[in-house]
Amino acid sequence: MINQVGKRGTNEWHFGGQVLWQPRSLEGNPVNYHYGHPTIPGPLGTLTYQPDDPSKPGSLYRYRNDNKSWETVYSAYLGGPLIKDKLYFFLAGETTKSKGTSVGSIDSGNVWEYQDKQTKIYAKLDWNITDNNVLELTTLRNNTSNGGGSYYDFNYDTLKKGAFSSKGDVTKDNAQFYIAHFTSYITDAATLSILAGKAHFQDPVVYGNTSPLPFLSQTSYATLPDGSHPHNAQTNTTWTMPGAKNASRGLRVDFDYKLGGHDLMVGMDNMYLTATDQGPSQFNPFNPSQDFYWRYYPTVYADGSHRVDKRNIGWATSMSTSQKAWYLQDNWQVASNVLLSIGLRNDHFTNNNNLGQAFVDEKNQWEPRIGASWDVFGDSSFKVYGNAGRYYLALPNNAAERAANVSTFLVSHCHYTTIDPATGEPADPSNCTPYASPDGENGAPKDPQQVAARNLKPEYEDEFIVGFDKKLGSSWVYGAKAMWRDLKAAIDDECSPGQIATKMTSMGLNPGEYSNSLYGASYCRLFNPGMTNNMLVVSDDGSSRVNVPMTTKDWGFTRGAVRKYGSLNLYLEHPFDGKWYGRIDYTYSRGFGNTEGQVRSDFGQGDISKTEDWDSWQLMDGQYGDLINVRTHQLRFRGDYQIAPEWLLSATLLAQSGAPKECLGYFGPDGNGDPTGYNNGGSGNYHWCNGKRVTPGSNGHTPWTELLNLGVHYHPAFADNKLGFNLDVFNALNQQRATQVQPSFPTSYDGASNTVYVNSYYGQPTFTTPPRTMRFSVTYDY
Repeated sequence: MINQVGKRGTNEWHFGGQVLWQPRSLEGNPVNYHYGHPTIPGPLGTLTYQPDDPSKPGSLYRYRNDNKSWETVYSAYLGGPLIKDKLYFFLAGETTKSKGTSVGSIDSGNVWEYQDKQTKIYAKLDWNITDNNVLELTTLRNNTSNGGGSYYDFNYDTLKKGAFSSKGDVTKDNAQFYIAHFTSYITDAATLSILAGKAHFQDPVVYGNTSPLPFLSQTSYATLPDGSHPHNAQTNTTWTMPGAKNASRGLRVDFDYKLGGHDLMVGMDNMYLTATDQGPSQFNPFNPSQDFYWRYYPTVYADGSHRVDKRNIGWATSMSTSQKAWYLQDNWQVASNVLLSIGLRNDHFTNNNNLGQAFVDEKNQWEPRIGASWDVFGDSSFKVYGNAGRYYLALPNNAAERAANVSTFLVSHCHYTTIDPATGEPADPSNCTPYASPDGENGAPKDPQQVAARNLKPEYEDEFIVGFDKKLGSSWVYGAKAMWRDLKAAIDDECSPGQIATKMTSMGLNPGEYSNSLYGASYCRLFNPGMTNNMLVVSDDGSSRVNVPMTTKDWGFTRGAVRKYGSLNLYLEHPFDGKWYGRIDYTYSRGFGNTEGQVRSDFGQGDISKTEDWDSWQLMDGQYGDLINVRTHQLRFRGDYQIAPEWLLSATLLAQSGAPKECLGYFGPDGNGDPTGYNNGGSGNYHWCNGKRVTPGSNGHTPWTELLNLGVHYHPAFADNKLGFNLDVFNALNQQRATQVQPSFPTSYDGASNTVYVNSYYGQPTFTTPPRTMRFSVTYDY
């Protein structure tokens, strides 16, 4: 269910449409990405540093100059009365088509010529059953098809497209929403509202790439006899299950009663969500026996062989979630110019695994909220406002994917000396270690009672806002708003069974009798960092079930979850007076802590509430610092100027300071520690580089960005200003600067020679602001 406000029909018929075109030929050239020139540190004791490949610094990493696209959008709407004053109708539709080119990095050695399509339909009926009873029926459809087209080989020596490699995989997302909203104006003082809805999402993938071969990762560390890097047609490391789908249904009931100066409201809000066959599968549908991919490393062993890993990763599964709530609210007109809002909400969240068993059940989450507004002079020329509230956040459905359901993350280390040039695979893999999981994800089922703390609390934060708006003369308005957000509880997973074992020993228990519970499928458990968490362990023979109370100190952490954010926004606005409009905002923000949220964006970890941050105290060491998604300074401007009755100019400007840079490497002052095994001889995960702790922000920030958008709009009088011609230029100055950079300092570690190989792409862009684009559109509204 979604609660949305959309267009509706009236007693007059209206129709209109739009055609939008964004041509490839007028798009700026995306900047190429090059390997950097990272400083190679001197020896640290017996540890030495070497470049991962001396030929890489300064060379081309990803050719992007031709990564452009065109886009067209066609939309239309129609609305009016089916029965005057009784039944109204509105229908809108839109189709977006795009086609473009995406050259992969030098590791992939391919170019993708893709085509995407999206179709959206919105329909609404409004029925005035009586003067006091209204029924609204709404349906929405959103069908997307992304990823069509073809892959071709790409020659990085000539920068030319080569032979056909494979068809592209088409990812579809077919969403359908059905909403019914009944409103009854029982009396002048009493109103009842009932909102019900359901939604269905189908997410099939039509695989154009039918290669039976495994994917090849980090191929720039492997070389064929002719000097080229191995590659094959495979573009997937995992696959989507054919029956992947989601569904949700919801019911909201609100009752509003006005009593004197009070506007009293009470309501309930229930939602139920299911997900089927979600998450990646490691099994290739075109070669079911193939359930792994290869990852090459620069490590060379004493016998002349090279390192390559087999990685088996997947967790396709099903799950469900329910969210129930009720609330009370009173909007109290204390005086003619003072309004006080007082409310209380109670939430209940339940997350179930694929068997329908609850692994998280959080009841009675009380959320008090209060707000006030003061019209100082009673004429709306000066208003002061403020509010404070507590807000809880439920675990989303996909939290079950790795936390509560069967999941696999297995790695095997191998040696090789030669590569099959036809497949790109090692021709002679040898000395392969048995598959092992760094975090217990070995494909075994999980006990829902053990995968989360028995006293788990939901994530929540407190928010405080105060501000004012004031007229300045007859033509201006200015104001300020200050905001403070403080995270009070977070949910993440820990992967430190050894810390639980230590606490068990102090309790007089023998951890050896609980080995399967500690180190098996429930190796990683959901918990509240900073709180005392009761972790259930079960003896191997099943005779004993013990709750182990784990404090912050027991885990080895120095503090719990911290995320504090404060901002001050100042603005000056000139409302449109028939000639011009302008507004300028300046926002100063500070965000600091050790928890970004339910995901981690610095290296793209999207596992909800299962980031690696809290897996061990060593991974958290050095995490406290600037939050990556906070920009200290932001300056925003938007304005319109009516140069003639038919012509309007528009502009927007967003200038903001950069994001904090990071340096992730090997742990500790010796520069080669990997106490969790997460580096696995590869890239970095710890907030340590070259034997020094590097907190977020202490390594500098990405550069400022200044994005200027311009527009010209023409509404000719001969068409009664109903016809519009528009030209919009986005990023008019074609400024392309890094918004995020590669945080991993090493690419691998060779224990035999005690050598860390430095990542030649460390500190280089992973994302940049998009190039200049120009968009033409024609609109008509009758």
